[in-house]
Formats: sequence, C-alpha cells, structure tokens
Amino acid sequence: MIEHGHATHTGLRRAHNEDTYRADAEHGLWLVADGMGGHARGEVASALAIDAVVTALDAGIGMADAFRRAGAAILAHPGQRSASTPMGSTLAALKFDASNGYELAWIGDSRIYLWQHGSLLRVSPAMATGESDPDATEPRPTTPRNRATQALGITPTLELDIEPVSGRCTPGMQFLLCSDGLTEELDDTRIAAIVSRTDLAAQECVDHLVLAALDAGGRDNITVVLVRFK
Repeated sequence: MIEHGHATHTGLRRAHNEDTYRADAEHGLWLVADGMGGHARGEVASALAIDAVVTALDAGIGMADAFRRAGAAILAHPGQRSASTPMGSTLAALKFDASNGYELAWIGDSRIYLWQHGSLLRVSPAMATGESDPDATEPRPTTPRNRATQALGITPTLELDIEPVSGRCTPGMQFLLCSDGLTEELDDTRIAAIVSRTDLAAQECVDHLVLAALDAGGRDNITVVLVRFK
C-alpha cells in the first residue's frame, strides 16, 4: 500500500513559484523540479523537465537517459536563446515498479531522503555503488558538489552526472523529495523529527514541513513530496 502527500508554496520572499512537481501514485512516479532563470523562464524549465521525463519513462526509456532528454529539451527551447540568463532546472525523481522495487535519480540541489529503521538518510551516489549501507547508523556521504551544482538545460547533456539508485521497498519505508526551499530553512534533524511522526498522515507531515520552512523564513519556493510504503 502506498500513501503520499505533496504540496508547493511560493514562500514569503518570492513573487512567483518556479517549482513544479508530479505526484502520480497510480503510475508509481513522483517528481520535484526547481526551475531557474527568472519568472516565466524558471517555471517553463521545471515544467519542461517534468514533462520530458514522464514522456521518456512512458516510452520505456531508462531513468538516466530520461534525465538527459529533459536536459536536451530545455536546451532546445526557444526561450533558452532569447535572454542573457540561461534557464535550467534541478530534478528529483522516484519511481516504483510492479514488484515493489524503487529507483531514485536526481540532479542539482533538490534532495531525496529515505526514512528507514527509524533514521533519515540523505540519498547519495555511494548507495548506487554499494559503498553505503542503508541499515548503518553512521552519517552517509552527501551528494558531491559537481552533481549538486549541475542543472538540466545548463550543464551540457553528455556531462550530466546521473547515477540512479535502486532497491526494494519494505514496509515502513518513506521517501521524501524536496526543493532547496525546504532544506535551506530546515536541517536534517528537524526534517527527521517531522517525517518520523507516524501519528500523522503523509499529507499532514508534508503540511508540517512546509509550515516549518515558512516559519523559519520561507526565503525560496518550497516543494515537498512524501511517499510512504506500507
């Protein structure tokens, strides 16, 4: 059984929301994109990223190549050449398959967290290579700087550092996808304290996360998607 919650908020200091997200439990796909390039351009970039990945995955294309197609779609957009500031987007993706497997991929500073066995893990490339034990209690490596600073539509397509992480879902596992509007305001300890609230529904946890980020300053657009596997 899957339960999910999702929300986006412009924040307290921005006039427009350049984040875009998709929450599709029926097809087992959740995406968060944070656009950049200014009003209308950031919104376009994040929407293009989401649409391109969905189209590619629906066509049976793998996650890494789907991300590259998203980057190519943004690079090819006419708006990319009509202004001095390039437009681009981060992207975080979670996909479930019919056999309860999961696949995660991301680019830029939007994050994916995994809640398992009472602890919050920030998903890192080490998980893809088996270097990080998801059951360990020690802090894991975080995303390398090059991946955190890359962006679809800005980094050349062939230079995108995309290394999906896959595994098997187990009861009690939770996945949190978010734009940096959340993580700029809340540290991992605060996020974990809210995600751990099993007395709350997934949507209630999402609402609490957004409100906590707003209370902490709300300096950027905030997008949060929480998926629970029961």
